Amino acid sequence: PNTIKGGSYGYYRQRRNNFAVTTPLFGTSRSYVDPHTYEDPNQAIREFAREIDASYITIEAIIASIMGQFEHPNVIFLQGVVTRSNPVMIITEYMENGSLDTFLRANDGKFQTIQLIGMLRGIAAGMTYLSDMNYVHRDLAARNVLVNSLLVCKIADFGLSREIENASDAYTTRGGKIPVRWTAPEAIAFRKFTSASDVWSYGVVLWEVMSFGERPYWNWSNQDVIKSIEKGYRLPAPMDCPEALYQLMLDCWQKQRTHRPTFASITQTLDNLARQPQVLLTTRNSPDNPVARMGTAGGVSDDLTQEMLAAAAAAAAVVSGGGGMPGGML
Repeated sequence: PNTIKGGSYGYYRQRRNNFAVTTPLFGTSRSYVDPHTYEDPNQAIREFAREIDASYITIEAIIASIMGQFEHPNVIFLQGVVTRSNPVMIITEYMENGSLDTFLRANDGKFQTIQLIGMLRGIAAGMTYLSDMNYVHRDLAARNVLVNSLLVCKIADFGLSREIENASDAYTTRGGKIPVRWTAPEAIAFRKFTSASDVWSYGVVLWEVMSFGERPYWNWSNQDVIKSIEKGYRLPAPMDCPEALYQLMLDCWQKQRTHRPTFASITQTLDNLARQPQVLLTTRNSPDNPVARMGTAGGVSDDLTQEMLAAAAAAAAVVSGGGGMPGGML
């Protein structure tokens, strides 16, 4: 049972016999049953909405209502909301290592490729879950991914998230700021957001991870970024980035959104790469395939090869034994 005490803080959440009972954020004394326990969830929503005082509706409350629906090991867990304070505060699980971009910059070069793939796999798994729930994040970036002490990565910051009717639909917005460096060209041009535009953003996150937190497009202006992408420019491969991972980035950056992979297929690709360490030895900036030169003068050292083989074998064992590689350290 997961219980968060309320009282003067105005909110608590309990799980009893598979039913989620929540004391509302808005100061009344009634408890509300999880909408999933209703035959028609829309009826629960209508009943709840009738009793909400409009003066209590804030961006924090809206974000909390979004986050409260999610329960996945790679999506940040909402612990509670403090409503009797100014500002309203959202309480989440504690993530010891903070945001992914800052964490990577502080640990530049300290992780093996196989560990980075574990982080990336976790992010992809979290986004698969959100996509399956028909949510578009709209602001996926390394700064909005949190890392715990086990290197498990969790999607966070749902301030721009929106629900869409169907996975093939698009969410259209008329205003507001757009994180240009992470946003798909059709979302910038037409303000149309889909799971496919989140996949574009994931490609940029993949680039951030493999470059250990480097800023996408460096010091370019937003206008320069937009114009360059429209002309077909794509970020170059980070130093020593495996060719297979850079190809995955390019797949995420297909101009036609229908040509981009789904998050489920991205997750599967990363699982496959973890099982095939030889593929990871081929980097974008290597003159040729090092696997073909293995054991010869100038080739990849046997020690490095054995190290990557052992790491990948451990990853494959986890995949085969527990429903997929964990989103953190292997």
